[in-house]
Amino acid sequence: MTKTFAVIGDPIDHSLSPSIHNAAFRALGLDCTYIAYRIPRGELKAGIESLQQIKIAGFNVTVPLKVEMMNFLDEASQECRIIGATNTVSNNGGRLTGYNTDMDGFLEPIKKRGLEINGHDVLLIGAGGAARAIIAGFAKERARKVTIANRTTRRAHELARFASGLGLQVDVIPLDAAQSAGQYRFIVNATTIGLGGEPSPIPTKTIGSQNVVYDIVYMPMNTDLIARSKKNSATVIYGYEMLLGQAALAFEIWHNLKAPYDAMKKVLLGGF
Repeated sequence: MTKTFAVIGDPIDHSLSPSIHNAAFRALGLDCTYIAYRIPRGELKAGIESLQQIKIAGFNVTVPLKVEMMNFLDEASQECRIIGATNTVSNNGGRLTGYNTDMDGFLEPIKKRGLEINGHDVLLIGAGGAARAIIAGFAKERARKVTIANRTTRRAHELARFASGLGLQVDVIPLDAAQSAGQYRFIVNATTIGLGGEPSPIPTKTIGSQNVVYDIVYMPMNTDLIARSKKNSATVIYGYEMLLGQAALAFEIWHNLKAPYDAMKKVLLGGF
């Protein structure tokens, strides 16, 4: 019997997850299918009931449902509980277990490059949904200090309290005060700035070969921040790498098999 998996959220049409997972199923000859299923905010309860009716084997959760989904889980992983959000759910006979692959998916490309986080300083641009998982990742790898730069400082201060609770040294600055990014080893854009081809959210003139610039926007692949940082000889990490890291981890949770990373990467890059 074909097992069905899905990604839920709103909007969902742009999601690359169906292509990535279906490519993985093909590569390993698994009798599975993966669909995108739109569930608007406020309709999650009914949406989950529909998924239970079709005996969904597992699903990914994207914006705006990651936090609310926590209320519908029978069990949650440690990462889920720390971050307060879930992005991967497995369904075993109607029992829903939540995981969060955002944190390790974020860290994976950093580790792949053999880059050391321990003792280094971080500039985190943005304080939205993805930022909590990123903060949790930097805390886990013992960054020295994280400076959060955000347009509105209220959300940044909430995130700072969360970071302090994980034992991180943390600072909050308004976005327009982030003028000399080059002083931070890691510079991470966790906003959607760049998605529509906008200019970099921060000045890049101080960025150079001493910096690691990570933009979680995955489309376009070369955001203005990435393009300028690359020109300045910085080490760059693309948003698609985090997406791929998350997808591979979700695949391994559901199937207990090593994800066919290259097949997934090939279809993802083809999607650009």
